[in-house]
Amino acid sequence: MGETTTQQLEQDGRADFDFIVGRWNVHHRRLRERLKGCTDWDEFDGTTEDRSIVGGMGNIGEAAITLNATPLTATSLRLFDPQTRQWSVYFTNSIQGVLSPPMTGGFSHGRGEFYAQEPFEGKNIFSRLIWSDITPNSCRWEQAFSADGGRTWETNWTMELSRQAEQP
Repeated sequence: MGETTTQQLEQDGRADFDFIVGRWNVHHRRLRERLKGCTDWDEFDGTTEDRSIVGGMGNIGEAAITLNATPLTATSLRLFDPQTRQWSVYFTNSIQGVLSPPMTGGFSHGRGEFYAQEPFEGKNIFSRLIWSDITPNSCRWEQAFSADGGRTWETNWTMELSRQAEQP
């Protein structure tokens, strides 16, 4: 590897999502209607299992929830680009079956921020994900939308994750 050490490679950002690998219980809060001034939330629980892929340059998470009495599975795909030192995050679920536009960003001081422009109800909006409060056994995920180019944000989904106990 020459003068590049494993520690230097990890410091470039490729290890930033290592915390998510494992099995998690997830408490969800989801705004019933987005970008409509709604203040009513649905709360529900689920699980997710995340594992490393492509030699640590990515990871994949598979989640299971029941939303409005309907079982739903969702997948998160996160890939690290060593050239830009940024992550691209994609989502799909068992209802739509297509990958979302990538959300790109990274971590600074233990907080991850990722942004995209995506279609929503016939218009392009900005979307933002934030990973925060990261510990070995818990973390927080938050999604927000902006219809005004990022001047204001409406948080519409939060997840509080707690690591499941190791199975013998």
